[in-house]
Amino acid sequence: MLRIALFVAVFFLATTINRAQVNTPQTILLWLNSAPGALGTGDEDKPSLTVYPVTPQNKTSTAVIVVPGGSYTHLASDHEGKQIAEWLNQLGITAFVLKYRLGPKYHHPIELGDAQRAIRYVRLHASVYGYDAHRIGVWGFSAGGHLASSAGTHFDAGSPTAQDPIEQQSSRPDFMILAYPVITLTEPFVHHISRDSLLGPNPDPALINLLSNEKQVTRETPPTFLFHTTEDDVVPVENSVLFYEALQRAGVPTELHIYLKGHHGVGLAKNDPILKTWPYRVADWLQVQGFR
Repeated sequence: MLRIALFVAVFFLATTINRAQVNTPQTILLWLNSAPGALGTGDEDKPSLTVYPVTPQNKTSTAVIVVPGGSYTHLASDHEGKQIAEWLNQLGITAFVLKYRLGPKYHHPIELGDAQRAIRYVRLHASVYGYDAHRIGVWGFSAGGHLASSAGTHFDAGSPTAQDPIEQQSSRPDFMILAYPVITLTEPFVHHISRDSLLGPNPDPALINLLSNEKQVTRETPPTFLFHTTEDDVVPVENSVLFYEALQRAGVPTELHIYLKGHHGVGLAKNDPILKTWPYRVADWLQVQGFR
């Protein structure tokens, strides 16, 4: 009897440790050696993904890359990163939080290159983490919403002859979730800090046009969920409206939720009795789109 009890205790302990290891976030560099265009060897020069896996019994076949905001100058990696990944895990979705390079040290196309590399990495490693390589989304906030929408409007099929297997993968996300996103880089609705950080103080008008993502939507742009508030006095709600209208014209499945009240950068809005309902609309939309 003692031996049986001991065996049960050891088995339980081993199972607990294994589950803890499965659910422990791990950070992975997007390039093992120096990243293309690196201007140093510090942490800020090394783009990465932090993986938030889910236990096998709760797992869906969907993965999401979370792109925190921060005006392209810093990353809101807690309430627009870690908290989002943990919320996705509750839905059984494997999450990856992207750490991308920032201005004023780095400018376009570095940030977009980091996001594209992240999508390619997540797609290549679908069988490793146990999701479908064709069910990979991006969820961006504020300037991270601009980067996510850039990934959804500027993508390629990968290079089949590349020696690096990651670079052989498509960089097109299968869906986008954009929360109070920067979309346009043109007047009058541009968020100037984000634009200057991404492009520098005197950007080429052609580059402004190229990265005003409402102008780059095609029928190949992925299905998109948009959330914003009318009260947002940092990134005007028209950013989401312009993108929604462009998606509608292109025939892309899209859903837009505009709340009246709520300041910029609310994340999941856990402490607002009304605004905290918006993530549930995301969960509903994922189900309707077949990603849950």
